[in-house]
Amino acid sequence: MPGEAVNMHEEMRRAFALLSGKWKLEIMWLLNQRVHRFGELRKAIPGITQHMLTAQLRELEADGLVDRTVFAEVPPRVEYAITEKARGLGPTMEALDAWWRTYGSSLPQRPTSRGRKKAAGDAG
Repeated sequence: MPGEAVNMHEEMRRAFALLSGKWKLEIMWLLNQRVHRFGELRKAIPGITQHMLTAQLRELEADGLVDRTVFAEVPPRVEYAITEKARGLGPTMEALDAWWRTYGSSLPQRPTSRGRKKAAGDAG
């Protein structure tokens, strides 16, 4: 409504929600580099399951941050790319890259494996 003050805390919470989730930032980082096929994304993100990658891509697509293109080929080829709207996050990703290059080596190392842990007795 005109004249109504914008609650920036609420607006930022909405912005954070778009990219929250265990894998969304990593997916967006990869798609910011180039177009990827589903299998390429899955291989590039250790620990993500097929189900979770599908769910995260669907949410990003629904929010208008990722485009999904299906090519009429046999077998079908599907490619994912970030949208023009998502390209607006480029300066943010560049700033994060610059910050990491400056401070990343001073931060404690954490295990990078994510996803389901193998239980004792699980095969392979």
